[in-house]
Amino acid sequence: MQINILVEGGNMQPGPALSQKLGPAGINIGQVIQKVNDATKNFKGIKVPVEIDIDTATKEIEIKVFSPPVSELIKKELGIEKGSGLQKKTKIANASIEQIISVSKTKLPNLLSRNLKAAVKSVLGSCITLGILVENKHPLEVIREIEAGKYDKEIIEEKTETSEKKKKELEEFFNKVKAEQERIKQQEEAAKAAAEAAATAAPAEGAAAVPAKEGETAKTEEKKPEKEKKPEKDKKEKK
Repeated sequence: MQINILVEGGNMQPGPALSQKLGPAGINIGQVIQKVNDATKNFKGIKVPVEIDIDTATKEIEIKVFSPPVSELIKKELGIEKGSGLQKKTKIANASIEQIISVSKTKLPNLLSRNLKAAVKSVLGSCITLGILVENKHPLEVIREIEAGKYDKEIIEEKTETSEKKKKELEEFFNKVKAEQERIKQQEEAAKAAAEAAATAAPAEGAAAVPAKEGETAKTEEKKPEKEKKPEKDKKEKK
């Protein structure tokens, strides 16, 4: 029996999906969880792919841990819990090229990239999906700069440490980005509230017109006696 799962390093929890697979086979679920947590403890705080191979006859358990997804390594490196979800509109972090190189070095053995430079560009692609700026810029712009040779020195030297001065500059820039994002968000919320208020007011205005319609009906009813005179006219014609 083979089970492939994605678990948080050192913190796998029992769940119905695992119980449904292991229970009927008579496998000790607690033992499997303990083995997985022991095998993934070095990846604490990161979700990692795990393959569980179980011999249902002998009850032997083998755990294989694979390299975490690039997105998980990036989030760990930058100290963020999740991606933006609105990457075109909302940015959630501002990474240095050194941080991107660090993630790329970790993931390189499991990437199809032929070298570190190609791996860095691949990681930058994941930054786009997560909504992360790099060096105060959109990752696509950084990719073009890498292709032009701008960061060759840092990549060749495999620099993974960001200076305190640079960290401060990146943080100051991102604080401005967040302030602008918050301003736009407030404007959109105000516009939405105004639209909802207008939509609510519209039916009330429509209701005020009802009496006028009743008046029209009343006028119509006042004309009914005139219609009743028709038979007298017909009698005169007969005479």
